[in-house]
Amino acid sequence: MDTMRDRFVSVTSKLLDEDHRLAVVLAEITMDGFRPARQRHPDRVINVGIREQLLIGVGGGLALTGLRPVVHTFASFLVERPFEQVKLDFGHQGTGGVLVSAAASYDWPAGGFTHMAPGDVALLDTLDGWTVHTPGHPDEAEELLRHAYAAGDDKVYVRLTAQSNSAPRPVGDLRFQTVRTGSAGVVLAVGPLLDEVLAATEGLDVTVLYAATVRPFDEAALRAAAGRAAPEVVLVEPYLAGTSAAAAGQALMDVPHRILPLGVGRAELRRYGTMEEHTAAHGLDAASLRQRISGFLR
Repeated sequence: MDTMRDRFVSVTSKLLDEDHRLAVVLAEITMDGFRPARQRHPDRVINVGIREQLLIGVGGGLALTGLRPVVHTFASFLVERPFEQVKLDFGHQGTGGVLVSAAASYDWPAGGFTHMAPGDVALLDTLDGWTVHTPGHPDEAEELLRHAYAAGDDKVYVRLTAQSNSAPRPVGDLRFQTVRTGSAGVVLAVGPLLDEVLAATEGLDVTVLYAATVRPFDEAALRAAAGRAAPEVVLVEPYLAGTSAAAAGQALMDVPHRILPLGVGRAELRRYGTMEEHTAAHGLDAASLRQRISGFLR
């Protein structure tokens, strides 16, 4: 099966041929995949080199000319390093574009902490008006990328990862989906952690919701699920633990409730190991999740 990043290259290259408003800005990362598209569209596939602040600035400038910029590199270099440019060149200038990341929270542990970005979604949460997609399968990534490219002049972040669920789910309406129903509580699984959550909650009397789009946060779906079950909510996110706790609390502000936020911890894991080992170390594998969820619901 191809990866989300593979799918990003293929679908974007195809749409460059079809949509003359689309432009891609790169900072070396994934440049090899876009070489054929660059040969066809040298004016709309731009490589700025390892200059991430310029990467965002060029994207914002292209948006001012009426193009729909697609700006891509690793998440740590796309959101964290040039954050001031994201804030000003898109937000302050009132422009729109699509930021497409790779490497996620810890996809490439051998790259070290410089290539990890568990805080990217939390950082974007400090800004207004960003839609955030967190696909859990390459098919979902393609669908959400197409949606993002066609979304007028909106500001959209598409968070791609090497992690993947075994099967895609329909994500076109951008709403939280009910995957399993129960009465003891609600577990919200985000993106590529759905399979782990389903394995962890097998046999437990809980409702499982699935989110491939986390901003805007689907308050109505969480309220409805909590209304049908006990208002005990577990958030399982593939980035910084607690990123969506405030949004979930806002959704349930008129309902007495408890929230257990699970995700990537703040401590730096210096034994880089493998992606699977990081998932387990952060307590996001099925066995750890079952223990933490069961303990909370008791």
